[in-house]
Amino acid sequence: MNSLSNLPAVLVLEDGRIFRGRSYGAVGTTLGEAVFTTGMTGYQETLTDPSYAHQIIVQTFPHIGNTGVNSEDPESTRMWAAGYVVRDAARRPSNWRSERTLDEDLVEYGIVGIQGVDTRALTRHLRDAGAMKSGIFSGDDAAKSDAELVELVKAQPSMAGRNISAEVSVDTAYIVEPADHGYTGEPKRTVAAIDLGMKSMTPHRLAERGLRVHVLPYNATLEDIKATGAEGVFFSNGPGDPATATAQVELVRSVLDAGMPYFGICFGNQILGRALGFDTYKLRFGHRGINQPVMDKATGRVEITSQNHGFAVDAPIEGTVTAPVERFGKVEVSHYSLNDHVVEGLSCLDIPAFSVQYHPEAASGPHDAAYLFDRFMTALDSAAEKDSK
Repeated sequence: MNSLSNLPAVLVLEDGRIFRGRSYGAVGTTLGEAVFTTGMTGYQETLTDPSYAHQIIVQTFPHIGNTGVNSEDPESTRMWAAGYVVRDAARRPSNWRSERTLDEDLVEYGIVGIQGVDTRALTRHLRDAGAMKSGIFSGDDAAKSDAELVELVKAQPSMAGRNISAEVSVDTAYIVEPADHGYTGEPKRTVAAIDLGMKSMTPHRLAERGLRVHVLPYNATLEDIKATGAEGVFFSNGPGDPATATAQVELVRSVLDAGMPYFGICFGNQILGRALGFDTYKLRFGHRGINQPVMDKATGRVEITSQNHGFAVDAPIEGTVTAPVERFGKVEVSHYSLNDHVVEGLSCLDIPAFSVQYHPEAASGPHDAAYLFDRFMTALDSAAEKDSK
């Protein structure tokens, strides 16, 4: 059934706060962690970002669905969000690229949503209380008592301690060729990209610079990486608690021990941090949106970045330190958030490895951080030159 039938719906938070509205998308029950994103555009990319698996997305921008959806902008093969919360859902789209309504896609992928919610009040509550367990109930399910709905919400597992990579990673390896993304000439180099919930624009950004990209599943081994002929390794974004990614942390340590250049984003930044011996922790309400200011310490330049993460690396922002796993040498925080001084990037000084917490590939923008793909190319070239001597 379509939400345009205007059925009652209710959003329930684990602390007992309740928001009532009307159905949007699929009708029924969904559970997940309630998080808010501040982007004014890019809702299609947001919903198809695998990093939002098991999360109920609250859009702070009030008008959603105005430009419809199309077949070109998805960041993966499906919508991954557990649920969707908006204030004013467009009654009809108006854009020359629109092929269908957002509501139709929400129904197709079974995304239970709610419209007519005071998302400003909801966001302020989540900023104060933190991201929390939640549920959306529509149709017959919305008629249950408030107490019963709160208990259903509380009974779900917490995001902390969850390992979700296996659910969102690619099933089988595949290759992305430079020629398919506008690059002319023979591939410059070959890299392996570990898919922990990777968005489609990421291998695109690598390939357009002349890299042949072997996309490998979350459980790839060092032997799998070497079998591709990869000269460097990339770790993608993805959902879940990095403290549970034991196998991926050990794989990164093997990559670093092998001297292969490493570049990680988002989850890949957290995994590098843990591989170096730093801890990670859960943020109160996370960073989600396409307008997050980040300081690049090397240049003093402020980057406006796209982010989607609820965990962060616990490392000192100032100075250079020896990695807790001492064989990896010196490391420093290269970028930090101007909103709350959360670590936004790591740079290893004695080995060819770096990472950032945000999304330099950002399909819907901004593109301030696209230079990081060029930095990875430079690291690959430097490693190849060193090996040739």
